Amino acid sequence: MTTSRNPSPPRTVWSRIAATVGFALLIAVAAQVAIPLYPVPMTMQTWAVLLAGAVLGPRWGVASVVLYLALAMAGLPVLANGAGGMVATTGGSAGYLMGFPAAAFLVGWATEQGGMDRPLPGFAILVLAHALILACGTGWLILSIGLDPGRAVQVGATPFLIGAGVKSVLVLATLALWRRLRTRR
Repeated sequence: MTTSRNPSPPRTVWSRIAATVGFALLIAVAAQVAIPLYPVPMTMQTWAVLLAGAVLGPRWGVASVVLYLALAMAGLPVLANGAGGMVATTGGSAGYLMGFPAAAFLVGWATEQGGMDRPLPGFAILVLAHALILACGTGWLILSIGLDPGRAVQVGATPFLIGAGVKSVLVLATLALWRRLRTRR
């Protein structure tokens, strides 16, 4: 397995660390772009999480997400609506947050395998990654809030389906732009 299919990932350890920190901050900024919904808001976080996996690869992409989650747990206001701390990371959004590392890994791995090289397979992989996040979030709503499964899907997954499709297209477009910019250097 090589990283040659990644869109010019950072080459040195220091540049990878800088990119990891940069993507953690991008996820934090994307979290502030939110549409309030119950029980969790719709944000641009997943766009940034999946883009981190696609650009940094599975290991460094996951590292950026884990760093973001650590910042949230430490109390920094990096979650939607400026939330942070243990209460915020164990509330209704916790399941979605728990799904972020696995989704970043999936997209990073798929990118390394060439799965993101063409739009249709790339879109399918991104939708699958979003589905993974939504499944984790919906499962958490069942366990933590006590919603029955039907209601949990109704409020925890269904409202996010169109957004997942739109954000998947945005990841593909951003990735294509990233690749073009990197090849011009």
